[in-house]
Amino acid sequence: MKPAAILTDIEGTTTPVAFVHRVLFPYARARMAEFVASGHAALADVPEPRLETLLGWMDRDEKITALKTIQGIIWEDGYKSGAITAELYADVPPALRRWARAGLRLFVYSSGSVPAQKLLFGHTPAGDLTRLFQAYFDTRVGPKRETASYADIARGVNVRPEELLFLSDIEAELDAAKASGLQTCQLVRAADGTVASARHETAKDFDDVARKFGLPHG
Repeated sequence: MKPAAILTDIEGTTTPVAFVHRVLFPYARARMAEFVASGHAALADVPEPRLETLLGWMDRDEKITALKTIQGIIWEDGYKSGAITAELYADVPPALRRWARAGLRLFVYSSGSVPAQKLLFGHTPAGDLTRLFQAYFDTRVGPKRETASYADIARGVNVRPEELLFLSDIEAELDAAKASGLQTCQLVRAADGTVASARHETAKDFDDVARKFGLPHG
């Protein structure tokens, strides 16, 4: 069945993994002590000692909502000051624009907070892409490796699961999405060294996704 809507991951799918680990994480880490000292309300869900806890979560790349929220707040200053410009794979912006023009509904689901997702897509070399997406989802809807998360997203956007295509580089996330009835495709980006799945359709880029699922492509 041809997809009517697309749900996309970010890291390793639309955005190089290196950008997250080379730019975003170091930027947040360098400013974390100052953020903790500010006493921001977002710290309420972080156990003491807060700085050590946050840095430990970052070292382990924990997908904890409180951490992702705080990182997003710190990154906001970086994007707005021009210190950070989001990196997207070159095939992503034109594909998203083609799909949106063709009437496909586009959504984002990432472990990064919704505000951080909007900052990333709002500050790209290709311009502000945020309006191409109809909704954004983070771990508040549930973990990305749990089937119920995808069922809840499909229900929330009023799309039948079998008409919703999920794009991700992570096999375990694709497994969960497929178990909830979604169509799935793994992005196997050469630059990220992703290992191709034997359980899901694979694509090298968004144009390849389009060709394999009958979507508009360049």
